[in-house]
Amino acid sequence: MSAVIWLALDGVGHPADAPPDSVWEQDLPALRPLIDAGLALDAALGVPGLPQSGTGQSCWLTGLDAVQLMGKGGAGQQAGEHFGPHPGPTLQALLREASLPVRLTRAGGAAALLNFYPPGYFAAQARRPRYGCFPFSFLAAGLPLNPPGLPSVSPLLGLHHDFPWAAAQSLDDLRRTGESLARTAENADLLVIDLWLSDLLGHQGRPAAPPELLTAGKRYLRHLDALLSGMLGAGGRVVVGSDHGNFENLNIKAHTTARVPFAGSGVALGQPGNIVEAGAVMAGWFGLT
Repeated sequence: MSAVIWLALDGVGHPADAPPDSVWEQDLPALRPLIDAGLALDAALGVPGLPQSGTGQSCWLTGLDAVQLMGKGGAGQQAGEHFGPHPGPTLQALLREASLPVRLTRAGGAAALLNFYPPGYFAAQARRPRYGCFPFSFLAAGLPLNPPGLPSVSPLLGLHHDFPWAAAQSLDDLRRTGESLARTAENADLLVIDLWLSDLLGHQGRPAAPPELLTAGKRYLRHLDALLSGMLGAGGRVVVGSDHGNFENLNIKAHTTARVPFAGSGVALGQPGNIVEAGAVMAGWFGLT
């Protein structure tokens, strides 16, 4: 059986919790039916404050409640703490022991993070290590970034990094990339793409945001749709999830408490209600309980 390809979205709330005229309001013939057929999960986990990438992604990667782990608790206080964006010592220890790449590799499985990391990324990490949860987990599993012999994917998905985030790659190119990834999946168990540009765009949000921001947000989802279309057309097994809300509401700059998507093709989603339970479901696909 081919690998599961995990499209790990960053800061993308479920369309059911998006305001009118959001990035979701457009034709997305591959992405939107998949999302609508999937689940909308709680990312707040009963803890006040706004969900963050460090704890949210750790929940997905481990199937454990990283928000509770971060919390100090105490008399009369709500235990739990949202933390991010990067994992600190507490979350790093959790990811070293219990993240999906670590556990899958220990069990003899094959996993890879397919993000393309440019030389400047490694230079910055050498000066001040601040790996996100996904690269940290793969490195903790003894797996390289930019793995040789595998296709790499820019998390920009064919957009320029800077305003106005114009397209630098065609939709047809992205579909072909998706097809290539589905073929690559025949030789692995888990392939992951950490798609963080959505959160960067979400943090540009504000009242009366420039129209170029909404245009760029919609463009990003169209590019994601094209990549997904190629994967599905080539028979890929795909799962889509997100760590917290943000990008779905470009009227504000901050994260949101919106529910997040959990959707897939060729996988059994089960009935999780939150991102911790969804992470446990995913581990179960590989016999890891």
